[in-house]
Amino acid sequence: MNHWTKLSIEYANQRSYLDDLFQVYPTIPEGIRDLDGGLWKQVEKAFSKKDNISLLENLLKLDLFPIKDSYVAYLKRDKESLKRNPATADRLCGRLYEMGLDEIFSRSSEPKETNRQIGPLFKRWVAKKSLGVEPLKLEKFLKSKGNAVLDASDAEMMNFAREYLNYKHNKGLDFIGHFNGKYVIGEAKFLTDFGGHQNAQFNDAIATIKAKNVKAIKIAILDGVLYIKGNNKMYKDITGRLKNENIMSALVLREFLYQI
Repeated sequence: MNHWTKLSIEYANQRSYLDDLFQVYPTIPEGIRDLDGGLWKQVEKAFSKKDNISLLENLLKLDLFPIKDSYVAYLKRDKESLKRNPATADRLCGRLYEMGLDEIFSRSSEPKETNRQIGPLFKRWVAKKSLGVEPLKLEKFLKSKGNAVLDASDAEMMNFAREYLNYKHNKGLDFIGHFNGKYVIGEAKFLTDFGGHQNAQFNDAIATIKAKNVKAIKIAILDGVLYIKGNNKMYKDITGRLKNENIMSALVLREFLYQI
């Protein structure tokens, strides 16, 4: 098995893995969402008048619609569809009137889901010099002769990898570094559970390290449930068919980078 995968599994099962991982992924739910005061007044006005179209038009302008319903995304993208589909508008408003204004406000101002906040956290952790170097903007990164990490947006990282590293895969990157004269690229994922979306996240990272003819060391910086020993598919994959790939926790990444 890959040494760094083995080390990551041991870390997760023998040490304060979750406590330490919180430094990388401090997934504290955000406070309630701020609702636009003027917009909320329009919601209250439409609610009191039982003006279905106006009520829905204003609620659809909020970041979070107070009802989970399969038709809401369509209504958001095609504003005119509200007027063309009165039965759908009546159905949704029936639920809204039943909820009452206080519940509508409460649901519309709920914090963002934790898993949606995870994305930028790895880059923030790297920006704190957690890997021993301060990330550099593109121009300085290109000129740097020593160990360096690229500080760039997702699109800039993708463009750099395509131009300089022959990276032709269609998935974005979370990490590009240059250590001991070698380029390193990778995706970082915090896999919080098994199944559905999390399996897709895992597969995305694996597809990156499987990309062909890349002029860099490819790594998957994965954390979470995949290191739990057992019969789950992720663990079986990293200890089986993927046992020779560079799959590792962010917590052993620094050690990996300085020994390549």
